[in-house]
Amino acid sequence: MRLIVLDTETTGLEPSQGHKIIEIGGVEVVDRKLTGKHFHKYINPQRDIDDGAFEVHGISSEFLADKPTFAEIAEEFVDFVKGAELVIHNASFDVSFLNYELSLLEQTPGTIEEHCQVTDSLALARHKHPGQKNSLDALCRRYAVDNSARQLHGALLDAEILADVYLLMTGGQTALFATDQDSVVVSGVNQPSPTRIPSDRPALKVIIPSAEEIAAHDAMIAFLDQQNSQGSLWRRLENNSEASL
Repeated sequence: MRLIVLDTETTGLEPSQGHKIIEIGGVEVVDRKLTGKHFHKYINPQRDIDDGAFEVHGISSEFLADKPTFAEIAEEFVDFVKGAELVIHNASFDVSFLNYELSLLEQTPGTIEEHCQVTDSLALARHKHPGQKNSLDALCRRYAVDNSARQLHGALLDAEILADVYLLMTGGQTALFATDQDSVVVSGVNQPSPTRIPSDRPALKVIIPSAEEIAAHDAMIAFLDQQNSQGSLWRRLENNSEASL
């Protein structure tokens, strides 16, 4: 499925209080690879920006004064995301703002959910890492994603970083052990230099064991079974897995 990893910046916290979107950033992922296609717009909200929000993203009303309104970019935005799965960190926040903006249009195209499937990467992270910090910065540390350019929140940069995090988080084993400090240990070795995922990386190679390798594996498990009255851990896990089917 075509994924759009998306982020927004806003004038405040509540669309019910008339707060608006001031930046949208989204990057396209197809077949688990960044395609290089993206959507990025700054938007004139035609209202003031809360001081607290400005401290988060650093986008001023003066900067936005000559930018288009949401109504002027709405059709282009909907065309970009239509039919895709949207991946958003704390999706309810961004979706509520997007739906509010769409509802204000003279000819509203409906809600985001009518055009897209929405996946909340924060909910996914909380499920995979219960009891740990799951902010985007914390996930970058856990999955060794470089976020050194992230001094302030920015929609496009955050979407690019989240795309890397999401692909790692849903792509199988990355970190064997995550500590309370969210440092990363891969194969028992500390990883001090995070790297981004190359968009042109080749598909993973699947190697099927030979009959001789399977026989040698079975012989080793049988030997381990003899050394432990409860049987080998591998056999116990195997039996539990079969029993659950």
